[in-house]
Amino acid sequence: MPELIGIARMAAEGARLEAKVHTEYRELAARSYLARCDNPRLPFRWTINPYRGCEFGCKYCYARYTHEFMELRDPDEFEHKIFAKTFDPARFRREIERLPVGESVAIGTATDPYQPAERRFQVTRRMLEVFAGGAGLRIGITTKSDLVPRDTELLQEISRRHYLTVAQTITTLDADLARLIEPLAPRPDLRLGSVRKLAAAGIRVIVFCAPVLPAINDNRASLEALAGAAAEAGASGFGANILFLKPSAQQVFLPFLEVRFPALARRYRQHFGRSAYLRGAYPDAIRARVREVRQRHWPASSAPPEPELWPHDAQLHLFG
Repeated sequence: MPELIGIARMAAEGARLEAKVHTEYRELAARSYLARCDNPRLPFRWTINPYRGCEFGCKYCYARYTHEFMELRDPDEFEHKIFAKTFDPARFRREIERLPVGESVAIGTATDPYQPAERRFQVTRRMLEVFAGGAGLRIGITTKSDLVPRDTELLQEISRRHYLTVAQTITTLDADLARLIEPLAPRPDLRLGSVRKLAAAGIRVIVFCAPVLPAINDNRASLEALAGAAAEAGASGFGANILFLKPSAQQVFLPFLEVRFPALARRYRQHFGRSAYLRGAYPDAIRARVREVRQRHWPASSAPPEPELWPHDAQLHLFG
């Protein structure tokens, strides 16, 4: 067996923290917490993922490939071997302090920051405590969990200091469909309850339909119902991303289709056999549909107000 290096070695050396019947939690040393994102199509410059792997087990999850960096090649290990990053608040604070005012940071781009492991290890909460001591960033949190309101007071303080948006991902309002495609994620009604609590607390929250699955949750009625429920719960906006399937995700999602949606399996294999991304008329039509739905429920979009403690001196970061 070749010698493990880099993050693969760090993962192998991590102490076992806890185990459940189907899930093992391990410690993962962190060289840094911020990762730079140079993709010009994405609206953020930096990413933070407090965990590696995700217990929600979403059948379509694109992030399964990240376990391959740790020499974990079985795509199912992504949801059964969860790594919690060791957290050093002082080191994290130094990383954040180096960011210029106005920089954008996305939390939860590969794994859910509020997945079940967060109840045990609270890495996300400890990171938020550091953000609550600074100011001047644009912070986004993406999650399928209804655990977010646990941190309401912290998020309120962060909102006084940074531009903050919580993106609550709700793929469908159909609880049976959600249980099929997102087996261990909270029910859609619980996620809407999270939206309602956050909005009532004055925290900017949007609902994101991600992913849009062709011929499964992409019809106009489904998107309209989801946007309407989001607006009623107090969400400030609505968006969507179309499914893309990397090879590791195809290993899980395509066999799932064969069993649960056999009439669609051949078409999915045909399209995603050529590319991980759908191109052409379909994505254009879905984007137009989402824009129409959003315009009906949020006809007058406006920029969020400037945070109370937003630093106007470019050198001032308000740490300390």
